[in-house]
Amino acid sequence: MARVLAIIKGTWRLAVLACAVVLAVCLDLAFPPDIPAPGEGMAVTVVDREGSPLRVFPDDRGIWRYPVTLEEVSPIYIEALLAYEDRWFYRHPGVNPLAMARALADAIRHGRIVSGGSTLTMQVARILHPHRRTVAGKIGQMLRALQLERRLTKEEILTLYLNHAPFGGTVEGVQAASLTYLGKPAAELTHAEAALLAVLPQAPSRYRPDLHPDRAVTARNKVIRRLVGFGRWEPWQGEEARDEPLAVQSWKPPFRAPLLARRLRRACPGQGVIQTPIDPSLQAGLADLAVNLKGELPSGTSVAFLVVENDTGLVRGYKGSMDFFDEGRFGHVDMVRAVRSPGSTLKPFLYAVALDEGLIHSESLLMDSPLSIGGYTPLNFTRHFSGPVSAADALVRSLNVPAVDLLDRVGPVRFDSLLRQAGIHLRYPEGGEPNLAMVLGGVGTTLEELVAGFSAFARGGRVMPLGRLSQARGTETQVLSEGAAWIIRRILETPERNRNRRGRFGMRSNRKLAWKTGTSYGFRDAWAVGITDTHTLGVWVGRPDGTPLPGHYGAVTAVPILFQVADRLPPATPKGSVMPASVSRETVCWPLGVSSSDTEPGHCHVKRTAWVLNDTIPPTFASGREDTIMAPNPLVVSVNPDNGKGLYGPCLDRWLATHPDRPHIPTRTIARWPAGAIAFLPPWIRDRSRFPDPDLTCLAGEAPLSAPITIHGTRDGAVLKDPLKPGQPLTVELCATGGSGPLHWMIDHTWVSRSRDGVSARITFPTPGRHTLTVMDASGRYADLSVVVR
Repeated sequence: MARVLAIIKGTWRLAVLACAVVLAVCLDLAFPPDIPAPGEGMAVTVVDREGSPLRVFPDDRGIWRYPVTLEEVSPIYIEALLAYEDRWFYRHPGVNPLAMARALADAIRHGRIVSGGSTLTMQVARILHPHRRTVAGKIGQMLRALQLERRLTKEEILTLYLNHAPFGGTVEGVQAASLTYLGKPAAELTHAEAALLAVLPQAPSRYRPDLHPDRAVTARNKVIRRLVGFGRWEPWQGEEARDEPLAVQSWKPPFRAPLLARRLRRACPGQGVIQTPIDPSLQAGLADLAVNLKGELPSGTSVAFLVVENDTGLVRGYKGSMDFFDEGRFGHVDMVRAVRSPGSTLKPFLYAVALDEGLIHSESLLMDSPLSIGGYTPLNFTRHFSGPVSAADALVRSLNVPAVDLLDRVGPVRFDSLLRQAGIHLRYPEGGEPNLAMVLGGVGTTLEELVAGFSAFARGGRVMPLGRLSQARGTETQVLSEGAAWIIRRILETPERNRNRRGRFGMRSNRKLAWKTGTSYGFRDAWAVGITDTHTLGVWVGRPDGTPLPGHYGAVTAVPILFQVADRLPPATPKGSVMPASVSRETVCWPLGVSSSDTEPGHCHVKRTAWVLNDTIPPTFASGREDTIMAPNPLVVSVNPDNGKGLYGPCLDRWLATHPDRPHIPTRTIARWPAGAIAFLPPWIRDRSRFPDPDLTCLAGEAPLSAPITIHGTRDGAVLKDPLKPGQPLTVELCATGGSGPLHWMIDHTWVSRSRDGVSARITFPTPGRHTLTVMDASGRYADLSVVVR
């Protein structure tokens, strides 16, 4: 009987135990622990290339957690944490009975809970499921700890603690705490810093090192003594750790690239840590520069900087506005991405494609004189005309007229296509399309696109898109030949340009910088884009609301800033400039434009040394649109032996017909300059290229094809003055007749007015003294005279 009762009793116990197990399993399944997935609940943190935060976006509750793995935390910290908080972490099942017994004894002795006896697993359980400090709460915490141990490995539990432990204020997780208080990642903690962060979660508000440094040091030293006592740290390590001063920084949310961070957060939804290639030292330098400029530039003005590494195409510096928090300067507007008029910054691409198409070499003779194409009449920024200029000079001086002439020959559609290949997607006014105004800024683009495109001049004509500003390399696109890119960069980094600026702006003497400026219509945008051996950089200055900024333009405002950005680039050893095999150096002659070896000495009025691409030396353009080049040039002119005048066209035929006994007549061979150049040439060249006056006797009363231009209302050598306004600018009304089409008036080669045949023009002389007054039509015919203004 006793045996039966024993069996029944044992069976009952097993049944109770089985029911308890079943109940525990059911409760475990019914009420599983809330275990966050990796990265869940983390703040969005945008970091530089070294992992330091550029900007943090807290979660909905304002909490900043920076995700970190066990391998990304210093072993010193892990050792301090486990030795101080839970030495038996890897041995207990989530609850330490000995620690709980000690905590219970302390509670009985003091009549309240004095020490929790919590394991790290229990602390994680309380973080995930907060509860009151009661016996019931503690029991629930223990049960949750057992649930975690059944579902997770020890490493996973420890990782949850590393990412969710409270460290004071809105900071949770050891990585966020290390960056917030110590300014370094958790992988670089010293023994003293590891001890501080190990104890801080025990009482985050009481031990916060930025608010209560004395308490923090006392708690830290307690941890150090305990680890030395446990034999985990050597005595000398503990002594050094106790002597280490508490170097804690005040918590300030990082705002080192706020606009870039905002942009990437929107582009990468759901990503906790967004890695960027930003160089922290360069970014800090750009921020300091923006602070300095804030006191120098007018109110409402903003700036934008972008720096790209040539070898990789990675963005190393990004400053989208002058001050993110300055509403008066629209600091929240990212001007790196804003669509603005680029001014003249597109001209290098135009000259490069003209080189590739064999239209020019670096010293091709171009004309900077009044021009009208289909009713479009461009003017230079200064309204001054220079006459004959080389392609290199026209580009360096950013002359508008030669650029428009060249674009007309390249073709606006072809040019737009090239720019798109380079990543520059031009925005036209509604209903607009590629046109001649595009090269002068009559379109829209962004600083980001300009800098990416300009990198082609440093990368052998290849462009790499910036993409999402990530660490990944993009796909290269060859948009220019290596030779054309090399020649254009060489033109833009001539020693004279750098030498003239270096003394004023302090750029390092060993760094070469090729640069181009741009100014939009109405002084709304000032640009400067530069190229060094290592980086391509861009600067924009203006008012984001589009308000004009009179007196501020690329060469005056943006270029000095560009040189200051260049000074903040990382030091680099200068690279040798290797000339591509497709480029050669040749001596050419003006006005023909071809090699001096192929030019008769008498036809070589001016010698220039040119960069030539693919051994192509194209002749000088004609002034008219009916011919691509000046053909024939030089021109053979027949001369009437009786009066020395030229016989042209039908007059030559008529003269031969009336003089059958004189079949051979003298000739002159003349190297022709473009028609618009004559008024700008010095007298000795003008004489060498002058055509004999036409012999018009053969016309027998017929009107000449076009009348010469004549100025009416004054004469050569006249003295002009206004007795009623002495010393003031003098305005007179003058008239010109002859020529064809609109007539352009210039004072000392600076455009002042326009009129038509027989219609008066108001001409204002800005200063007293001797001036040259010129009137010219679009074909180059002109008249000039000298006057004295008093």
